[in-house]
Amino acid sequence: MTAHTDHRTMRRVLRREIAGTIGLLTDEHDFRAMRRYRTFAFADHATYLRQVEELLRIRARQGTHTTVALFDPREYADYCRAKDLDPDVPAHRTRFTAELATTGPTLPYDGRPLADLVPDLVDEAVRQATWEYAATLLARLGPCATCGEDVGRAAFSGASDLVVRILDTAPPGDRHLVCSVTGTPETLVAALRADGDTDGTPLDEAEVLEFTTVLALGVATRSPGGLVVRVSTPDRPDRVYGWRLRDGALHPLTAGEVFDAYCTDADSGDLIAPEPGVDYGAPPALTRDDPDAPESPPTGHHH
Repeated sequence: MTAHTDHRTMRRVLRREIAGTIGLLTDEHDFRAMRRYRTFAFADHATYLRQVEELLRIRARQGTHTTVALFDPREYADYCRAKDLDPDVPAHRTRFTAELATTGPTLPYDGRPLADLVPDLVDEAVRQATWEYAATLLARLGPCATCGEDVGRAAFSGASDLVVRILDTAPPGDRHLVCSVTGTPETLVAALRADGDTDGTPLDEAEVLEFTTVLALGVATRSPGGLVVRVSTPDRPDRVYGWRLRDGALHPLTAGEVFDAYCTDADSGDLIAPEPGVDYGAPPALTRDDPDAPESPPTGHHH
C-alpha cells in the first residue's frame, strides 16, 4: 500500500513538472469549423470557453505552467494534409498544438480571465503575422541592380539606426511609437513601447523586430506612411510628435500637421475634438546638422 501511494505521489509531482499548451478557439467562426470533426466533443462555444478556463485555473492551482496558443482550424487542416494525417484524431490535434508552442502566437496563462487574455492573444497573432508578411516582402526585394547589395538587409540596418536615434532623442517618460506603411499591398501597422523607468528594463525584442521590419519595408519600397511618438509623464501633458514617411525618408511633421492628424476622423475626414491633456508638437532633431532635413537611413539606397 505504501509503495502504491508513493508511486501516486511521484506521479503528482511529475505532473507539476510538465508544461502544457492549450490550443484555444477564440471565436465562434473557428469553433464552428472544428465541429465538423466527430471527435470534437463541444457543441457550444460559450460552454467550451468556460471549460477551458476552469481547466486553466485547475492547472494553475496545481502549480502547472500552461501556454495558451491560438488554434486556427484552417492551419490545422493544412497541417494534416501536408503530413497525411486524419484531422479527426484527437492525438493529431494535440500534435499540432504542441508545434504551435514553438511556431505560433502564444501567451503564458497568468490567472487572468479568458475575456482579458484573448484580446492580447489575438494582438500577438496580428503582430507575428505583420512581421512575417513584412519580412517576406523585404526578402523578396533581392539585390540592388546598381551595386548588388541586398536591399532589404540594407534597409533594415538603416531602419534600426533610425529607431535608436528616435528613442535616444525622445523626452523622458513612457514612449509609445507607432509606424504605419500604406503603400504595400496591405497597410501595415507596428507599435513599440519603451518604458521610462531607469531600472534598465529591456525593450521587447519581438516588438523591436516587428517595428524595425515594418519601417524598413517602407524605406526600401519608398512607400508612404508615418511614424508617431507619444511620450507620457506623470503629472504632465502627453507629448505627441512625428514624421511623414515619403521617398524612403522621414520628414518632420509640424505641430499643426500633428494636430490635424489627431483631430481628423480617419474614416469620415470630419474634425474631432482634440484630446485633453495632450501637447502636439514638432519632433526633436535626429541630427545636429539640419533639424528640418528628412531623415534617411545612413545605409539606405539612394540610387
